[in-house]
Amino acid sequence: MGNSAIRMGVDIGGTFTDVVIEVEGAQFSTKVLTTYTAPEDAIIDGMHQVCAKACIVPADIGQIIHGTTLATNALIERRGAKTALITTQGFRDVIEMRTESRFEQYDLNLELPEPLIPRQSRFTVPERVDANGDVLITLDHTDIEAVADQIAIAGYDSVAVGLIHSYLNPDHERLIRDVLAAKLPDVMISLSCEVSPQMREYERFNTVVANAYIKPLMKSYLGRLKGRLKEEGADCSIFLMHSGGGIISIESAADFPVRLVESGPAGGAVFAANIAARYGLDKVLSFDMGGTTAKICLIKNQTPKTSRVFEVARTYRFKKGSGMPISIPVIDMVEIGAGGGSLAHIDAMRQIRVGPESAGSEPGPACYGRGGDKPAVTDADLILGRLDPDNFAGGSIQLHADSSADALVNVLGKTLDMDAQTAAFGLAEVVDENMANAARVHAVENGEDLSDYTMIAFGGAAPLHAGRLCEKLGVNRLLVPTGAGVGSAIGFLRAPFSFEANRSVYMKLSEFKPDVIKELLTELQDEATGFVRSCDKVAKILSEFKVYMRYTGQGWEIPITLTAAQAMAPDAVTFLDLFETDYAALFGRTVDGMDVEITVWSVNATTPPEQVTQIALAQDAGGAKSAGRRALFDPALAAVTDAQVILRGAMTAGQTVQGPAVVTEDETTIIVPTSRQVIAQPDGTIDMTKKEAAA
Repeated sequence: MGNSAIRMGVDIGGTFTDVVIEVEGAQFSTKVLTTYTAPEDAIIDGMHQVCAKACIVPADIGQIIHGTTLATNALIERRGAKTALITTQGFRDVIEMRTESRFEQYDLNLELPEPLIPRQSRFTVPERVDANGDVLITLDHTDIEAVADQIAIAGYDSVAVGLIHSYLNPDHERLIRDVLAAKLPDVMISLSCEVSPQMREYERFNTVVANAYIKPLMKSYLGRLKGRLKEEGADCSIFLMHSGGGIISIESAADFPVRLVESGPAGGAVFAANIAARYGLDKVLSFDMGGTTAKICLIKNQTPKTSRVFEVARTYRFKKGSGMPISIPVIDMVEIGAGGGSLAHIDAMRQIRVGPESAGSEPGPACYGRGGDKPAVTDADLILGRLDPDNFAGGSIQLHADSSADALVNVLGKTLDMDAQTAAFGLAEVVDENMANAARVHAVENGEDLSDYTMIAFGGAAPLHAGRLCEKLGVNRLLVPTGAGVGSAIGFLRAPFSFEANRSVYMKLSEFKPDVIKELLTELQDEATGFVRSCDKVAKILSEFKVYMRYTGQGWEIPITLTAAQAMAPDAVTFLDLFETDYAALFGRTVDGMDVEITVWSVNATTPPEQVTQIALAQDAGGAKSAGRRALFDPALAAVTDAQVILRGAMTAGQTVQGPAVVTEDETTIIVPTSRQVIAQPDGTIDMTKKEAAA
């Protein structure tokens, strides 16, 4: 085993795999192109590169924290295992019928996404549990064995089990597991009572199906990764980032891979929250833009906003409701197909559209010279002067501006009568406006005014676009921390060990049962703590309690946070006061004379957050030394400007740069628009503000 003080973070993205290693407070990082067929190859390559930079060997590494988009991509691309669903008789079509909601109200030709499992792969058993958890129809062994025989003949690799009301009484689901395990020992089994024990059968069934669908793929990958790392000498503990912003063991990740969906973006939000704490900021907009997608997250009081349902693989212009709902704890963010590799095309109305299709790493944008012939965002950035073709990714990838120009002219320019630069300007403005719109909508949905917020930008492509995004959103301050190009991987190293346990038990406040509540929350606390203890045997574990409440008859709940004392001595008056305070803050009023009901109970067990020392801001120490000049197109002016080029590594605390400017480093490039200025802070963060603010 290696040195526990040496930790490595690994983030597999759609285009790049980021690897970061921390040795005695110093960070060493690299970006390598993601290897789709065997993702572990890129990790091994990156590990050797960072070990060489840090002058250590893989055997010195004490802990590896890993996040990945593999689970998400398998769901989006439908590349999962051959999966069957076993459900209650009469409920075979729940995952196809969905809910009554139409995500596009007036579209008569609306096409709903296909369910992950086709109808012929869904099996039923005669059993029934009612809404109180009482058995109405007992499940018989012979009925399960009959279904098991059908599954064996068809050769399924994985089985999802989702029965009606199993979150209240899981006995029948567990019986099915026992019978299947005895008859089909090689088939993987996922139970909805373990994966997502919550009410709403469509979301619960869909979540357990998604878990079963990606379980063989993820279990195989994690096993291969552990083996390859051991062969290379890194025989240490491996942990996985989960979508809720914490870390779980590799064993838990293999059993519940659906919790890994959104794990990379969650790492980015943790990274931004850590920076927010360092700067004492209570309102932060985290902006993470990589090669394939852009992620935007609101962080209040240094804590990312969380949710317990989100959608993956939206099929209809990123519209809410057009994807697969997954009911697991997740950091709440908006994700759009706008990354460096996102491809542009002309639509039927002769407008430039960008994404969601991406060039990925194979073949990559046209400028990579790997055979890509469609223009990507990176191609536009290169033509606009934002990138240096000879020093992209630290010089490891040579960019070809002529290929970018050809792609821009052929796909956009010829149709719209534009030269390469004008086409690049149009492409960049469209993608920036897409991201600005997504941020505006997300803020409005959460009742926030973005002009009060500070943006924190990271990911390989974000610093190229963040300055322009701030101009569009009216955000005055932008922070680009050190290691911004590999921000999610650094976030993995900042995340606590944590696990959230949920359960649906319906209760009205008028029928409040303190003893039942105390027992339920204690059970959930024990379950969540057990997962965390499997990762860390000695750390102190904190418990965070939440209940989801609504007025009787409403369709959705709001989360109410309880203290440990309130959770262990439940009181109906206290619960009502907490609910009405939060409800009024969200909706501006309460509803008199209505009963309140609780639908979901939740306990998140977590190790204490990393202690952060707030930094003292730098004083102006004069202008930074220029390393040259570059022609840079400024979209706000719609003109080419003469920008100075600054080497980020050469800037010292307090040095300033006036826009237009380009601040370069190995893993990303920061574009300073004409309207902005920057100052280097003592920790190396580039602090960008509006010029008038400094006058």
